[in-house]
Amino acid sequence: MKPITVMHVEGGRYLYGGALQVYYLMRGLKQHGCRNVLVCPRESGIAAAAADVAAVHAIRMRGEVDFPFISRMRAAIRATRPDLVHLHSRRGADTLGAIAARLERVPTVMTRRMASPELRWLVPLKYRLYDHVISISNGIREVLLAAGVPAASIDCVHSAVDSERFRPVCEREWFDSTFGIQPQDRPIGMVARFIECKGHDHLLAAIPRIAAAFPNVRFLLFGQGPLEQALRARVQSAGLQKHVQFAGFRTDLERVLPCLEFLVHPAELEGLGVSLLQAAASAIPIVASAVGGIPDVVRNDVNGILLPAPDPQALATAAIELLRDPERARRLGAGGRDLIEREFSITAMVEGNLRVYRRLLAGRV
Repeated sequence: MKPITVMHVEGGRYLYGGALQVYYLMRGLKQHGCRNVLVCPRESGIAAAAADVAAVHAIRMRGEVDFPFISRMRAAIRATRPDLVHLHSRRGADTLGAIAARLERVPTVMTRRMASPELRWLVPLKYRLYDHVISISNGIREVLLAAGVPAASIDCVHSAVDSERFRPVCEREWFDSTFGIQPQDRPIGMVARFIECKGHDHLLAAIPRIAAAFPNVRFLLFGQGPLEQALRARVQSAGLQKHVQFAGFRTDLERVLPCLEFLVHPAELEGLGVSLLQAAASAIPIVASAVGGIPDVVRNDVNGILLPAPDPQALATAAIELLRDPERARRLGAGGRDLIEREFSITAMVEGNLRVYRRLLAGRV
């Protein structure tokens, strides 16, 4: 069988989230004998990391109204002659990149990572640009179906986590010294950008009740984003400084997560949640709201507790239950590790994408 050449288009500037998934995919496709071409922004994290798995075309990418991007994409397609173009991100790459591929008569696949609703009037215009759509969760697939995208045009292929990197091994001395944890402390984490839909407000509203039951509870908030200063101010005004630590953006979560008692994620909107996959692989339980694609990775009483909605009182109740029952927490953590190995491996994600490619190219022939 002739090797497939895939052009991947990724607009993210940092090597986490969707961009990290693209790197995992290209690495796996190379092992299957595929040739990867990567179009990405100049000086992006993925441009540097992908040099060993793809021919990198780092070009200017300026977002939704960067119409000259179409010409730059067409030039990259002509130079590399891919069998198909796989569009991985928004910021204009999904629509403008698809237009470029259409003009060059190259089939397109688009991966949808966001659970936000589509404008129904826009769907017939936008989605006719793609030959096929991959959703990273069943929740996202339902959003697309509700917007009118035909079921035959969508495959669900879950995102993956590197289960060799994220393992249930806690370096306790390093963790305690890095974050100032005392022997009596009960550390709980949240890993998410500081943006409204991630639900930090719900967590801060729940903490007083949790802290009343467990005075030594410590919440480590990992991430960065536009709401950080507002959240810091809220912690200050509520007198929660003893219980909340802004721990910054970390590139070593594989060392951090196994030392947490559990992860909380009271999101209002979520495509899937890479941090949830990482937590499950690290064998810690997860307390999360049942929105978007979260139920794909957090199974109630299997590897965590699912809240019907991002409600502070329900979050506090679930957190207190886990803090009171270490044996249940251990059982849920082990369930998460087992779930990752069965359903969210990099191998499964790569093979799922490859099946879509082969079916699409065979149909065009």
